[in-house]
Amino acid sequence: MTAARIEHLVTSGTFSLDGGTWDVDNNVWIVGDDEEAIVIDAAHDADTIAATVGDRRLRAIVCTHGHDDHIDAAPALADATGAPILIHLDDRLLWKHTHPDRKPDGYLSDMRRITVAGIELTVLHTPGHTPGAISLHAPDLGTVFTGDTLFAGGPGATGRSYSDFPTIIRSIRDRLLVLPPETVVRTGHGEPSTIGAESPHLREWVDRGY
Repeated sequence: MTAARIEHLVTSGTFSLDGGTWDVDNNVWIVGDDEEAIVIDAAHDADTIAATVGDRRLRAIVCTHGHDDHIDAAPALADATGAPILIHLDDRLLWKHTHPDRKPDGYLSDMRRITVAGIELTVLHTPGHTPGAISLHAPDLGTVFTGDTLFAGGPGATGRSYSDFPTIIRSIRDRLLVLPPETVVRTGHGEPSTIGAESPHLREWVDRGY
């Protein structure tokens, strides 16, 4: 048996909400070993993601939130692999905006554990960017996958529908800043960081009473 590892793809497409459309590059994370894996955020390019998974068993397609750039390739990847699509219940309306004729295969809840390649990833409900945004904490890998909740340099955007700034700050304070400072933050877009590196400037918002 090989050790669990993290693989990384960057896929390109668009993000649309509130009448606007923007070009975006998304991080797609694959966690597993030589036998099985999960995909975190099936963005834009199901064929490339499926090719990277290869002949491994894909145990789940986990969506960190329901924005279209994070879920647009999920149904095609599920059809190609037979893997279930999982998203938090509170983002079911966002999911339906993109995929009105296809339901997810299951709904995530806070503290649910997902096991792959002998390790556990714990679902942390981190709303604010969207109502059902989640992060996935994998202590055995020393990392947390934060989707668009926390980036290198600060919190995710909250200027569009379904988002709320005080809520995202509370999520970061209560669910992410409590993780070990050396925990690597693997984001939905852009470069990784660590909890320790992000804590000082996030504390500024926390201290304002959010």
